[in-house]
Amino acid sequence: MAAGYVWFLVLGSVFLCNLIKSLLPSISSFLSKMVQKDAEQESDMRAEIHEMKKEQSSISMMDEFARYARLERKINKMTDKLKTHVKSRTAQQAKMKWVVNIVFYILQAVVMISLIWKYYSDPVTVVPSRWIAPVERLVAFPSGVAGGVGITCWLVVCNKVVTLGLYAFS
Repeated sequence: MAAGYVWFLVLGSVFLCNLIKSLLPSISSFLSKMVQKDAEQESDMRAEIHEMKKEQSSISMMDEFARYARLERKINKMTDKLKTHVKSRTAQQAKMKWVVNIVFYILQAVVMISLIWKYYSDPVTVVPSRWIAPVERLVAFPSGVAGGVGITCWLVVCNKVVTLGLYAFS
């Protein structure tokens, strides 16, 4: 039989993985902000567009059409440049979110597989057989010990309990 701490190790691992999973959007946005320093440039462009529009509103279109049209073209050019910049930044943020999610799920799979591998033949705990009589073999998988709770069943139960518990707090 596995040492008495295995159930706690599995529960703690599942809790930590689910907690990190709930924080993934925050983590990916933080990382994308760390990688991208373009927000200042975008705010400068927006401020410049705002100033040009303010200047344009002070110009009479009838009296100074050439100046008005020139300013209009500058505003349009700057707005297009800003839109391109924002699209690029948004695409980078989506890519960063995707990479963070993939890395997390790979690490989670490695942790779960290593727990199953290490405690494959040992039950996490042993309960009286009559408690789990109809599904005893399923619950004992992969250890096969009568009345034992196998690591895979314990992982599934812990994952569900932790998910419900975290959902209740959020």
